[in-house]
Amino acid sequence: MPSDHRFIYSKKKKKNMSLIIPNSLFQFLTNLNFTSTPAVICFTLMVVFMLSLIFILKPSPEIFLLDFACYKPPSSLACTKEMVLKRLRLYGDFSEESLEFMKKTLETLGSGESTYLPEGLVREPPEMSTEEARKEAEMVMFGAVDELLAKTGVKGEEIGIVVVNCSSFKVVPSLSSMIVNRYKLREGVLSYNLGGMGCSAGLLAIGMAKNLLKVHRNSYALVVSTENITQNCYMGNDPQKLIFNCTFRMGGAAVLLSNRPFDRRSSKYQLIHTIHNNTASSDRSYNCIIEEEDHEDHVGFTCTKDLLVVATNTIRSNLTATGPLILPASEQLLCLANHLIRCFHVANILPYVPKFQHAVDHFFPHVGGKPVLDEVERNLRVSGKQMEASRMTLYRFGNLSGSSVWYELSYAEAKARIKKGDRVWQIAYGSGFKCSSVIWKAMRTVDREEKMNPWRDVIDQFPVVDPQSAGTFPFYFEPSI
Repeated sequence: MPSDHRFIYSKKKKKNMSLIIPNSLFQFLTNLNFTSTPAVICFTLMVVFMLSLIFILKPSPEIFLLDFACYKPPSSLACTKEMVLKRLRLYGDFSEESLEFMKKTLETLGSGESTYLPEGLVREPPEMSTEEARKEAEMVMFGAVDELLAKTGVKGEEIGIVVVNCSSFKVVPSLSSMIVNRYKLREGVLSYNLGGMGCSAGLLAIGMAKNLLKVHRNSYALVVSTENITQNCYMGNDPQKLIFNCTFRMGGAAVLLSNRPFDRRSSKYQLIHTIHNNTASSDRSYNCIIEEEDHEDHVGFTCTKDLLVVATNTIRSNLTATGPLILPASEQLLCLANHLIRCFHVANILPYVPKFQHAVDHFFPHVGGKPVLDEVERNLRVSGKQMEASRMTLYRFGNLSGSSVWYELSYAEAKARIKKGDRVWQIAYGSGFKCSSVIWKAMRTVDREEKMNPWRDVIDQFPVVDPQSAGTFPFYFEPSI
């Protein structure tokens, strides 16, 4: 160290950065007369400047995904399409037209013959009480969290942040409080419960946990994503509400995030980007999926014909924000050139669709339903191989709302497709209308024989082709624009 410098502040960083003050300035500070008002003001300003500089230079903590777990219900709760339709016929007050509509929907939605329903809906007759809904929530959430803690070895008292999302089941105490109580989390735990956020809520919860981990150092964040369908069976005859009787199934996932530097080696993924957008200011977006009563006071979720148009436009806006963060320079230049040409009307050409496969190795869009996946594949011009995990998740487990993207990632892990350094893109969209993207980087290669994967026992049977899902969807959505 040269003799004319002294350390005033030193903090270890990646590059061992140190803030060094010249000797003349150091002497100036030591010779200040603190009985003089100007001297006090000068010293105060200097301290504020130094603290501000330290804050600016302080790097944001890296956030890692230690592991995640997807709940697989017991085989006793597996239901074929015929079993679902039989229960609707026996115990619902549906017209023949409504039953025929739901039959066609089940046949063309893209789900298979082994999806799961909660105990309350499997019983004869079905029981849709709050008690049964609570049992479903406990079965899914506790099952996923138990498996996650067993995988990671983390104890409940070590978790400092809990974020739970479930759109349709609002209960007191909240779902997040149920987890705090079950695992005896410490008194100072930060607990958040997200409701009514739709199928994008699972990734919105990741974004929320990320922001909390930026503030609270050396912490674990538990994110639990699920949906509760015990009380969500619509008993009326409005076709716009009947779709949801055929779409959603039982499932959930638990994710453990950490900002502790020493967790880098043991983590599966590193969080790179989270991008969220919300178009609820538009009436068309706001009303395309909405919970309401019909003329006979039956409560259900209305799905309008605007869904595909709204979803396409919202996803496009999200891609516009995501592209500059992940696309290589060559693709960004092509997008810019295409935009300039169209602005100046030099040629009548279509907008350029970036090749996102050049930026990410794995693409996991929310399953939604077959029409939504078809629309995503067509608009993003991705290959059938890239859509495989989404379509197989829809076939095997159905639409699991916010947790669907984690079953898709589990599928890729079970197929041994995740290699060290791979970039993973999860994208989810749902009511509001909202869209969320999360980009991860794989920290290690995931072994196919890894235990506690919901696909482990059946992965060799996939991919499959469902011949019944090739028909026309009975609810005619407006074409996307």
